[in-house]
Amino acid sequence: MRSTTTLLMLGSSVSTTPPPLPKHTIPSTNPKQSSKQSKPPPLPPSSSSSSSSSSQSHRPPLLSTVRWGENRQSHNRINYYAELASKLAEDARFEEFFMIVETVTAGGGSSSLKAVEFAALLNSELVAKGILSVIESDESMGSLITVLTGFQKLGISSALKVFLSDRSVVEAIGRILKCGGVDEVLDLMETLSGFGVSVENVVEPTEVIKNCVNKRNPHAAIRYSGFCTRSDEIFCSSILEFGKRGDMVSALTVFEASKHKLGCVNMYAYRTIIDVCGLCCDPLQSRSIYEELSAENINPNLYVFNSLMNANASDLSYTMLIYKHMQFTIQNLGVTPDIASYNILLKSCCLAARVDLAQEIYSEVEYMESTGSLKLDVFTYSTMIKVFTDARMWEMALGMKQKMLESGVTPNAVTWSSLISACAKAGLVDQAFVLFEEMIISNCMPNTQCFNVLLHACVKAFQYDRAFRLFDSWKKNEYGNITNTQNLSKGGKSEVSMKVPFRPTTSTYNVLMKACGTDDFRARGLMDEMKTAGVLPNGITWSTLIGVYGGSGDVKRAVQILKTMRNSGVQPDVVAYTAAIKVCVKQRELNLAFSLFAEMQKYQIQPNMVTYNTLLRARTRYGSLQEVQQCLSIYQHMRKAGFKPNDYYLKELIEEWCEGIIQDNHRSQNSNNRRDLGGPQSLLLEKVASHLQKGNIDGQSIAVDVRGLTKVEARIVVLAVLRMIKENYQPGELIRDDMFIVLGVHEVGDKHQFDVKDTINKLLRDNLGLEVVSLGPKTPSEIKINVENPFHPNPDLDGIRSPNRRPAVFQRLKVTRKSLYHWLQKKLK
Repeated sequence: MRSTTTLLMLGSSVSTTPPPLPKHTIPSTNPKQSSKQSKPPPLPPSSSSSSSSSSQSHRPPLLSTVRWGENRQSHNRINYYAELASKLAEDARFEEFFMIVETVTAGGGSSSLKAVEFAALLNSELVAKGILSVIESDESMGSLITVLTGFQKLGISSALKVFLSDRSVVEAIGRILKCGGVDEVLDLMETLSGFGVSVENVVEPTEVIKNCVNKRNPHAAIRYSGFCTRSDEIFCSSILEFGKRGDMVSALTVFEASKHKLGCVNMYAYRTIIDVCGLCCDPLQSRSIYEELSAENINPNLYVFNSLMNANASDLSYTMLIYKHMQFTIQNLGVTPDIASYNILLKSCCLAARVDLAQEIYSEVEYMESTGSLKLDVFTYSTMIKVFTDARMWEMALGMKQKMLESGVTPNAVTWSSLISACAKAGLVDQAFVLFEEMIISNCMPNTQCFNVLLHACVKAFQYDRAFRLFDSWKKNEYGNITNTQNLSKGGKSEVSMKVPFRPTTSTYNVLMKACGTDDFRARGLMDEMKTAGVLPNGITWSTLIGVYGGSGDVKRAVQILKTMRNSGVQPDVVAYTAAIKVCVKQRELNLAFSLFAEMQKYQIQPNMVTYNTLLRARTRYGSLQEVQQCLSIYQHMRKAGFKPNDYYLKELIEEWCEGIIQDNHRSQNSNNRRDLGGPQSLLLEKVASHLQKGNIDGQSIAVDVRGLTKVEARIVVLAVLRMIKENYQPGELIRDDMFIVLGVHEVGDKHQFDVKDTINKLLRDNLGLEVVSLGPKTPSEIKINVENPFHPNPDLDGIRSPNRRPAVFQRLKVTRKSLYHWLQKKLK
């Protein structure tokens, strides 16, 4: 009955004034009760909508026979429908809301004009309330987009602009944008931009960019920049934020898109992407971008040049090249380098440790300041102080501080930290504390780096107790004032009064761990304190703890730290393993040290120079063949890794081990020549390693290749093979073959080869009592020796020939197997 009454009311003659909206047709403002009340009757479809009923398809749209604004009655009728639509919108019943709007605005005349006028009659407060209800519903994002699109299709978007100006609506939209997915957020923002709404005012651009960066979605950032009113700024902000996260690929993607979207060369975008190259430590990419500009005959501005130099500051030669090009380019444009340009040059000199060039540049800048062209700033002086600090020129650093004060430039925390570090590196602990007091008196807030430098100065000077006293004092004054405390440098009273912002960092605890020395109890206490303070230990912390345990002689716990590191989420690095290996070597746990080296290879951790040298110097003498083989394996691994070791120490140990074979014979008379071991990278160790690691292969001749060695080196190689034979010999076994020694190609008058042959003969005959036979120029057919690889299973000397030269004739010595057998038996007695 209710529906019939409503339909009759809507379908009656338009000449009759519509009655007031019945109470039963007014939608409830309470969303929970709206479903229980009767819905307003559906309006007849508009002329634009299709219907399956033939009677409905021929029915004229509502109010189609009335001219808009024709009389007061039609005006009242429009107000009535506007009120009804507003009530429906308030209850978030936008389907019915759009049905009324579509029906009312589809009459004769200009429909767009009707839509605008009807939109003006809507109650903005009620519609805004309905939009808020949609936003707060479960399906807020998709439903809101549908509602906004509906406003746009019906031509009442002007009303929506009024609704979106409501602060509560804007804040609600901002909330769902922050928590929504990237694509959904952009869909909504793109819809809003279609209404002429500035999306930057709805939600902060930084929030949207941050969301895109967190999702590593550069295409979303590009899309967002496209419908923002300040596209150039949004593009540059996106590039920079991706760069700060180290995502160089995404930053380049956004940069390339900006070039096409903006339609012009934007120097700010070029400067930003070059800065990102510096942040991502990719100077080569910055050069490529610069070359791209040069190829298009585009002159970069001063800021692009500065960014390019800063990104390549680690390469002094390239930085100077860009500086000269900048001077040539900007002179034509009437621009000169600013102080930032010279500061970057000084920074590059500092990184390259070029004190001389830094002083030249500083003198030039100082002269320009005297002419009024430039004004030195705090960064200029701080960089020069850092240059002198790194060069351990503390007097020059303090002199630069005096110039700084005379120029009226106030030092900042970085300046004071560099000055304190300069004195700390020079071992001037008291002077470092004097500077720290001056820093506080000048009302410059010290940072944690300053405290860490002071602690490091104490540790370096072995003033461990002083370091811990300072640390405890600073912790107590963390939220208090330094006032009436004992003067740090002279033992008096300080008149300083300022709040201490000291918060220990991982670096702070790392310095204190070094101050523990061999006190493992104190070191464990520091580790517990770090956990309580929420400070995470890093690789240096754990490595230092390994050294502390090692100093106390607790090898087991020192090695156990490697496993503890993995369990805590920190993967042991080469520093940690090297520290553990040092502990094992110091405590003479050599087998454990070599097993740690093998573990490094298992986890694919590349040893460094310290690791190799620690292992190679682990032994003061060799007792067995296995020990020699271990060290020779380390030696070869080191050479293959690209390191150039000093072989002298290892050669001495190898020589001593080899000479041990004739210890019963009271050493050789030639032992006074043992120091003639060739150059630092001679063939001796490679020859010894080659023979000892391959060992004696059953069923083939024992061949020793001494070609290219001096007489002393040849002696060591022969002794090494003999010792290998001795240690591998088992009583009761027979020697299968003779031993052959390949000397090399015989040439008449070759005194060097004669000396080698004579030395080996004396060693084998006189010292060891072996039977040695000098073979003729022709190799017996029954003995095949590959001198390139003496242990090759199928050796063949006859195959080594040159087409234009005579076959190589090798001088060889043969040690008979019978004499070898008797020598081994004598050694066993």
